[in-house]
Amino acid sequence: MESFDPAELPELLKLYYRRLFPYSQYYRWLNYGGVIKNYFQHREFSFTLKDDIYIRYQSFNNQSDLEKEMQKMNPYKIDIGAVYSHRPNQHNTVKLGAFQAQEKELVFDIDMTDYDDVRRCCSSADICSKCWTLMTMAIHIIDRALKEDFGFKHRLWVYSGRRGVHCWVCDESVRKLSSAVRSGIVEYLSLVKGGQDVKKKVHLNEKIHPFVRKSINIIKKYFEEYALVDQDILENKESWDKILALVPEAIHEDLQKNFQKSHSSLQRWEYLKKIASTSQNIKNDKCGPWLEWEIMLQYCFPRLDINVSKGINHLLKSPFSVHPKTGRISVPIDLQKVDQFDPFTVPTISSICHELDVIFTSEKEKEGTDAESDVKHRTKDYKKTSLAPYVKVFEQFLENLDKSRKGELLKKSDLQKAF
Repeated sequence: MESFDPAELPELLKLYYRRLFPYSQYYRWLNYGGVIKNYFQHREFSFTLKDDIYIRYQSFNNQSDLEKEMQKMNPYKIDIGAVYSHRPNQHNTVKLGAFQAQEKELVFDIDMTDYDDVRRCCSSADICSKCWTLMTMAIHIIDRALKEDFGFKHRLWVYSGRRGVHCWVCDESVRKLSSAVRSGIVEYLSLVKGGQDVKKKVHLNEKIHPFVRKSINIIKKYFEEYALVDQDILENKESWDKILALVPEAIHEDLQKNFQKSHSSLQRWEYLKKIASTSQNIKNDKCGPWLEWEIMLQYCFPRLDINVSKGINHLLKSPFSVHPKTGRISVPIDLQKVDQFDPFTVPTISSICHELDVIFTSEKEKEGTDAESDVKHRTKDYKKTSLAPYVKVFEQFLENLDKSRKGELLKKSDLQKAF
C-alpha cells in the first residue's frame, strides 16, 4: 500500500475529483430516480476545505453542477445532510422558520473510540486487526436487526476511512421518518448504557428479548477468539477485576481464588460460566446464563452515536469522501464479505492516484499524445484502479434500489388500473 503524505493532499484531491470520483453513481443514488421533484436540488452538502474551513448549506442543480463545484473547491471532506423544504444554498432568502429539514436516510455511526473502556490493544483514534472485530460484529448485529426486525431493504454500509463504520438506510418510507421514530429505532438497537462512571452498562433479566438473544448468538461466533485470545480480557488481576465489577459480589471470592490458579483467559471464562449457571439466587443476587451474556454484550455489543441517528438535519460523512488524516477513501462494504473486510487494505488517495499515473504513462507511450486520447481516458478512470471493486459494491446497491423503485411504480399503476 502506497504511504500517504498529508502534505500532498491538495494535489491528490485535484486528481481524485477530476478523474476518479464516481459522480454518475453518486448522483444516481441521491437523485433516487428523480421521482420526487427537486429531491436532489434540495439536498444539503457541506464541504470542509483546507485549514478546517467549513461551508454548510451547499446545494446543486444536477450532476454537472456538483462536479464543477467539487473540482473547484477540492473539499478535504464531504458531508451529506437532509433534503430541505427549499434549496439549502438559498436558505438565507427564506422566511424565518420556513426552511425545514424534511427527509433524510436513517443513518448510524459506530466509532471505535466508544469502545475504549473494553479494548486493550488500542485507544482513541488507533485501530488494529485485533479490535476491528468489534466493527465486524457491529455490522452483523445491526444489519440483521434492520433487515429482519424492521424489514428495511436498502442498507449501505460504509467504512469511515479511519476508525469506524456508517450505515445509510435508504428505503423510501425510512427517509420520511420523524425524529421521534428514529429515536425509537436507535433505542431498540441500544443495550450498552451509561457514561464513563457507570461500571455495569448492560442489565438483562430472565426474560430475554429475541433481539438480544440473536445478538448474543452473533457475538458467540467471535467471542472466544476476539475477547479471550486477542483481547485477553481475563489475562491478569487488573483486567479480571473489571469483569468482577459486573457480577454479583457473592461470587467474587470464589472467582478470585480460581482465577489466581488458572493459566489463561479461556480457563477463567469457563469457570465464570460454570459458577454463573450453578449459583442460582445467592443472597438474592440473581445469577444465571444471562450473567455471562451481560459481560459479552458489554465487551462486544455495538455502541451507536444516538444523536447522529435521531436528528434529521444531522450531517454524516459522505461515501467516497477522503479521510484527511489517513488518506483512505470512505468505501462501501460488501455485506456478503463483512468478515473479509480489512480497513488496512482500503485504497488510499495516494495509491489510486499513483495507479492512475502508471496507467496513464504507459498508455501515453503506446498512443503518443493527442487530445482525443485524453478525453477517452477520462471515462471511468476509477475502473483501472483498486477503487473499482468498491464502486461495484455501490452499483449493486443502486441496482437494488432501482429494482425496488420500479416494482413500487408497477404496483401503483396496477392499482390505478384496478379502479
